Amino acid sequence: MNSSSLEGVVQMGKLVIHIAENGHSYELDSDEYTLVEVVQKILERVCGIPFNDQLLLCLDMKLEPQRPLSAYKLPSVDREVFLFNKARMRSAAPPPALEQVEIIDAPDPPLPSSSHNTHPLDDASDPALKALPSYERQFRYHFQCGHAIYTRTLAKYEACERLLQEQMVQERALEIARGNLDYFYRIVLQNYTDFVKCYLQQHRSHTSLLVNFGRDMEKLKSVRLHPSLQTANKKCLLDFVKEENLRKTVEDCSSSHRQFENKVSDFKKEFGDLKRNAEDLFSSKASFLVKDLDLAIKDHQRYINEQKSIMQALSKDVNTVKKLVDDCLSSELSSSLRPHDAVSALGPMYDSHDKSYLPKMQECDRGISDLLGFCRDKKNEMNIFVHDYMQKIAYLQYSIKDVRCRFSVFQEALKRQSDQFEHLKVVRGIGPAYRACLAEVVRRKETKKIYMGKAGQLAEKLAAERDVEVRRRDEFLKVNSTYIPRDILASMGLYDTPNPCNVNVNPFDSDLLDLDISDVDRYAPDSLMGLSLRNEKHGAMKTSLSISNDGSQSSDVEGTGVDFHEKYDFQESVEESELVEVAGTSKMEVENAKLKAELASKIALLCSMSTELNYESLDQSEIENMLRNATEKTSEALHLKAEYEKHLQSMLKVKQMQCESYEKRIQELEQRLSDQYLRGRKLSADECESISAVSTAKTYDHKPEVSGVGEMHAMEDVSSASSSLKSGLLLDHDKAQEGLGDSMTDSSIMLNPQLDSSMVDLHRDKGHPHDKEKKEALLSDAGMTAGASNMAVSMSQPADALSCEPGLNAKVCDSVAMELQNALSEKSSELENAEMKIQGLMDEVSKLGRELEISRNLLDESQMNCAHLENCLHEAREEAQTHLCAADRRASEYSALRTSAIKTRGLFERLKSCVLSAGVATFSESLRALAQSLSR
Repeated sequence: MNSSSLEGVVQMGKLVIHIAENGHSYELDSDEYTLVEVVQKILERVCGIPFNDQLLLCLDMKLEPQRPLSAYKLPSVDREVFLFNKARMRSAAPPPALEQVEIIDAPDPPLPSSSHNTHPLDDASDPALKALPSYERQFRYHFQCGHAIYTRTLAKYEACERLLQEQMVQERALEIARGNLDYFYRIVLQNYTDFVKCYLQQHRSHTSLLVNFGRDMEKLKSVRLHPSLQTANKKCLLDFVKEENLRKTVEDCSSSHRQFENKVSDFKKEFGDLKRNAEDLFSSKASFLVKDLDLAIKDHQRYINEQKSIMQALSKDVNTVKKLVDDCLSSELSSSLRPHDAVSALGPMYDSHDKSYLPKMQECDRGISDLLGFCRDKKNEMNIFVHDYMQKIAYLQYSIKDVRCRFSVFQEALKRQSDQFEHLKVVRGIGPAYRACLAEVVRRKETKKIYMGKAGQLAEKLAAERDVEVRRRDEFLKVNSTYIPRDILASMGLYDTPNPCNVNVNPFDSDLLDLDISDVDRYAPDSLMGLSLRNEKHGAMKTSLSISNDGSQSSDVEGTGVDFHEKYDFQESVEESELVEVAGTSKMEVENAKLKAELASKIALLCSMSTELNYESLDQSEIENMLRNATEKTSEALHLKAEYEKHLQSMLKVKQMQCESYEKRIQELEQRLSDQYLRGRKLSADECESISAVSTAKTYDHKPEVSGVGEMHAMEDVSSASSSLKSGLLLDHDKAQEGLGDSMTDSSIMLNPQLDSSMVDLHRDKGHPHDKEKKEALLSDAGMTAGASNMAVSMSQPADALSCEPGLNAKVCDSVAMELQNALSEKSSELENAEMKIQGLMDEVSKLGRELEISRNLLDESQMNCAHLENCLHEAREEAQTHLCAADRRASEYSALRTSAIKTRGLFERLKSCVLSAGVATFSESLRALAQSLSR
């Protein structure tokens, strides 16, 4: 890598600059205050590129000569500056020269000779000792030859790495240049896309105007004006324009339209070539060259490693033979190692040097030489690639500048075309504007009706208020005239009455045409909107859109099905309140007037939208997108509707199954209760028979008493349970339906623990049409409950205790009687607890009732206060209105007095002038002239 350090600059950092055309790099000592111009001058002296041909880029920024390096956050370790030669980017620039690689050649060592390098053992008598110095010289020669080969090989390998680094620098430079070009290309591509979009929209609109001009003229000619609007020169809509001038304008617009279309088509071809060249340039990269070279260099690294291992082996052999020679000189050879043995061991080592090591090193050197040639070829290829690539970039930049300059011309042409076709747009806008005017006439007529109706309503309201005030004053005078004389009341001004108020509306819209909403379509048909062809072509689109709208509405209705009736009722009440307020007409007439006005307003709005929105300007792709969106929305709405329908059906099925299960459960419970009741009666009869048999069989006096007491307690248990249940149920029924459901739930749980809890909801959901039937049902249920409780008491006892045979002894009978008494006492305590709970609930219900009554009284009092405040407010308003009327009356009196005073003053001034202007002789004549002027 070439480098140069410059003096005379404060050392604040290293500025790394890479040359794009050859990949060379330079490090300059600079600081943040150094100007870019100074750096360019230094580069001109170092690399030979002229100052005016230098283009410095850092990332996506161009370095300006007048700015310091700090403006670009330089110098910085993580930022590189690339230098591009503008002269190489011109089309006539010559190709780059072939790459020259300079390698420092390491010469081979001279052949060893005993004459030049004598050794003490050369004169030894023993031939073995005499051969040792010769081996030492040969081994040193082999090591020197290997070192020379390794030095040349290492220099070649470093040259290969340098060429690789230069190519990587060139690759990064191309990336910077490509990114800079891509920035401007994206801008011009966006401008071109916007221009083409505007042009296509305008082209479709203008083509539609030219193609359908005859149809539009015939359509205007076929529509006759309203009879009240027809004149001698204007019979139809076509008479609004001059046909001859329009046809001449159509010819001029058609010619201009074709010329502009041809120019735009040529511009599209040019931009297409630009786009294709840019895409080809962006797709071509030099990474494959660098990648292949990098792989090759890494693969040849093994040659360097092999030469290093051979050099280590040669160095070891040189050290070995030197040690042998030194040992011989010092006579330190061991008795086991003789000179002949040492010479015989050095022979194979010499053969391996001459036949293996040195040939392998030469072979590695040739491999690295081939790699250097390959790197040189790749470097030349990269230089050519960079040269061609930069020339393509320069050409594309020139093309982009040319296109950007032509954009303004075409934008101006678009505006001129739009202005030229404005006269033709008038032809298409006459029909919708005429239809909108007729609709506006209808809207104003209906609005006038509503306005006049509201004025009459105001007059009637004021008249009613005046009547109320008159009656109030009469009543006041009737009450107080008995005590106060009439003249005093008159002096107080209490005999005045409010004057009637007349609501007068100055006539307006008297010149409107006599039109109804049905006359709009007769005098201005819907075909004037210019949608006939569009409807024929895209009728399916409207159908799909309407279906999608219906689907969306249906989905909205389904989504808000809970609040639908409430919203509808609320809106209906609001409409009724608004309609009733307009007096003098029926609600139907007012509603018709409002609907007609709204319909006429919508027709006018559609007409104005049709003139602003050109339907022919819609592209086929846009229409297809609208159709696709409408189809998707429709299918989605239908799918949601089907899913909701399935959901409702599944819910109905579930509810039906629940009802069926409830009915079956009720039937089963009724059957079980009836069976238990019958079994209980049967068991009670058997028990009575067994007790009577025991009492007759035994002679003890306390047995019948015990049986009678037990039976009496059992009956009291049953009767108290039934009476408490009846009273509780009837009381809860009279209080609220929720108490009924709770009491039935509690009784059903006491009767049968296996009763389904879901039956509670069923009982609560059922209606109660007649109170009498409900009370009878409750009494019957209470009777069944009492029977069931009696049965439960009888069934809870063991069978042996219920049937006392005559053979039992008195002790067993006494134990049975005691058990029955204990059971009865427990049941009575439970009943007492239940009665206490019911009493507590009744107290709580009565407390809640009292609180509810207090709240109701407070609410009534608040309502009365609100009504009183409203009356006070109404009276205050009436008093304020009275004061206002009095103030207006006084103001009118003051204005009348002021007018009379001014008039009197004028008369006196005239009299004064007459007296002063004439003498005493003519005073009578002056008065006579004044009287005559006053009489006139």
